[in-house]
Amino acid sequence: MRTFALILFAALAHAAAPEYTYKIIHVYPHDRAAFTEGLEYHDGFLYESTGLEHKSVLRKVRLETGTPLQEIHLAPDIFGEGFTVFNSKIFQLTYKTEIGYVYDFASLRQLSTFKYQGEGWSLTNDGTRIYMDDGSAQIRLWDPASLRELKRLTVHDGLRPVPQVNELEWVKGEIYANIWQSDRIARISPADGHVIAWVDMKGILPPSDREGIDVLNGIAYDPKGDRLFVTGKMWPKLFEIKIVPKAPAAKSAK
Repeated sequence: MRTFALILFAALAHAAAPEYTYKIIHVYPHDRAAFTEGLEYHDGFLYESTGLEHKSVLRKVRLETGTPLQEIHLAPDIFGEGFTVFNSKIFQLTYKTEIGYVYDFASLRQLSTFKYQGEGWSLTNDGTRIYMDDGSAQIRLWDPASLRELKRLTVHDGLRPVPQVNELEWVKGEIYANIWQSDRIARISPADGHVIAWVDMKGILPPSDREGIDVLNGIAYDPKGDRLFVTGKMWPKLFEIKIVPKAPAAKSAK
């Protein structure tokens, strides 16, 4: 009973996560055919993985133009998912085949494969551990050497689990996550999974660019330049943004 009370108290202490919004700093072109599943920024370039069978690729992209500089195609029957760069290697998930790939970072040459259970959605890392999600409210912590699962976090906002956690990015000690089929990004504590804050991304893509697009997905962070990038599946644009406080709602007059 005492343990439950402590859990309840901790959850209530994290209730009502504050909401933020965004300020657009710069707009870059993005491949409208890219069904973005993973996005990272390293050494001046974007790296992106895309999904869909017969269309899944892993590539290095010039940020300023959206031009692919290196690209490998996954097998036609493989639906590519998220990835992370760790110790000069790229670790990538696949959707339902329970197979992951390891590549050499510099050449994108495949080095090996690995197995895991369940769906694969996204990966990120904190320099010590790898974080993986499967589209539920759970984030798995992996040992990067063995890729063995160490433990799991349940993403929650107060007492409510947050399902459909999608693309992940490590940003200044927090895990940023797209929530599938929503226009919100969750800022998650890696200590216990509670949502520190929400970022409302509504309206970032103009209505004139929305024909044929899919959901908001793809977060990349440039730690040297302190730049945050977001895009979506089949979006024609990629945005550099700053997260800013959300203005309080105006009170209606009597």
